[in-house]
Amino acid sequence: MEKATENGPNGAHSGRVGPTNPMVTPLLTDQYQFTMFYAYWKAGKHNERAVFDLYFRRNPFGGEYTIFAGLEECIRFISTFKFTEEEIAFVRESLPPSCEDGFFDYLREIDCSDVEVYAVSEGSVVFPKVPLLRVEGPVAVVQLLETPFLNLINYSSLVATNAARHRFVAGKSKVLLEFGLRRAQGPDGGIGASKYCYLGGFDATSNVAAGKLFGIPLRGTHSHAFVSSFMSPDEIIDKSLHSSDGSSICEDFVSLVQKWLSKIQWSGSSHGAFGETNQSELAAFTSYALAFPNNFLALVDTYDVIRSGIPNFCAVALALSDLGYKATGIRLDSGDLAYLSCEARKFFVAIENDFGVPGFGKTAITASNDLNEETLDALNKQGHEVDAFGIGTHLVTCFAQPALGCVFKLVEINDQPRIKLSEDVSKVSIPCKKRCFRLYGKEGYPLVDIMTGENEPSPKVGERILCRHPFNESKRAYVVPQRVEELLKCYWPGTSDKAKEDLPPLKDIRKRCMEQLEQMRPDHMRRLNPTPYKVSVSAKLYDFIHFLWLNEAPVGELQ
Repeated sequence: MEKATENGPNGAHSGRVGPTNPMVTPLLTDQYQFTMFYAYWKAGKHNERAVFDLYFRRNPFGGEYTIFAGLEECIRFISTFKFTEEEIAFVRESLPPSCEDGFFDYLREIDCSDVEVYAVSEGSVVFPKVPLLRVEGPVAVVQLLETPFLNLINYSSLVATNAARHRFVAGKSKVLLEFGLRRAQGPDGGIGASKYCYLGGFDATSNVAAGKLFGIPLRGTHSHAFVSSFMSPDEIIDKSLHSSDGSSICEDFVSLVQKWLSKIQWSGSSHGAFGETNQSELAAFTSYALAFPNNFLALVDTYDVIRSGIPNFCAVALALSDLGYKATGIRLDSGDLAYLSCEARKFFVAIENDFGVPGFGKTAITASNDLNEETLDALNKQGHEVDAFGIGTHLVTCFAQPALGCVFKLVEINDQPRIKLSEDVSKVSIPCKKRCFRLYGKEGYPLVDIMTGENEPSPKVGERILCRHPFNESKRAYVVPQRVEELLKCYWPGTSDKAKEDLPPLKDIRKRCMEQLEQMRPDHMRRLNPTPYKVSVSAKLYDFIHFLWLNEAPVGELQ
């Protein structure tokens, strides 16, 4: 059996097998999975062939779409699924002493070679009730996969969706940086957030471990502590800096910075705009530029953005320019970000005009400070000059909604369709092994996702098909698709000879996500009052759902 391998630093598969997180083992499940397993085994039902669907019921964050993520980790998990002797001993201790020894002998034998997993491609835009995964295999083994699969997909898809929503509000042209590690729910939440925020459209992360594991670009500068740790430029010992081409050396870069600061103070545009800047801040900026002349980006709000931070940055940036370097930009981490970014841009443009430094007016401005969808939207409405956003807490913690709510439901056993009923219609499951298709209209947008029975003919381009709401008989429409895409593909064939889909590298999954979002109709994507996307079943499946519903629901009796 072929095994899943890890995305290395270059985004390619590196050869390591199994889950990225070593805590993802067969014991990462709920206790009742083992009690059910024993009951199945005791009843002789453990090898009965079952089909389960993993899906969610509502899109998160008040939106009308979700990004599917976590598939690769699910395949990694089952590729090495096997109980160790230590794990079996622990399961034995956790179950009643009446459990027979033969059961634990059976646990030693099981793996996922008789399991098949069909899934939507990772990075796809997905919708409620459509299976993200269809898992087939011995009922007891497949139920052991329920909890870990839900754990691996719920948060991954939630945070990827959150990232995609932030990308949509910020716009395609802005750089988005994930800065959430320190606020994430533990190391696992931090690593997962970095990976799936990148998948959902972010450009880089501050998380070094995630950069190493997944090949995500790293980005970071310095903190307020770095700025306030300096007292004056006199602290700088090594003041020399080679020019960018190595042809010359500036023996006293500190003095060059001071000269530029004086020039800025007396220039036509800036004259009288600020007085004495904070010299400890200037020392910190100068020291950082000496360490990283090609990547000088300064945090300018430690003391005063307008009167100190921006002038000090410009003095250092102009000194670097004399030596052939180009400063990267500034970061704003507090205050009125819209106003401060506009003032900073005016200052940069004035510097370019006053001193003839080409491109200085376009110096990058990065903003951070507890940003979320709402603040990004507000900044857009106010007008701003921010080029990049560093987003942390609200992004990685999914502050607006803490859980997606995926479920794992039995839909067929021994070729017999099964249904789960509820007084809440939204919780009624859609029975039987299904195929799922996305139907596209003449403008290229997806129109509807439709589920059919496994043996029904596939929808065909140009042929009219009746699409029905699963539970509301009045909601129905004929669709003539211009393109048909089958959604569920085989990613784990078990011992069958079915073709197996490859797991693409993370950068390709990210690309797929961006392309999928581009395909969606704009009214499905908007933040406020988005149009619900249609999820339907075929007429034949609709009839069968309601036949089975009536057949399984007990008939009341009045006296």
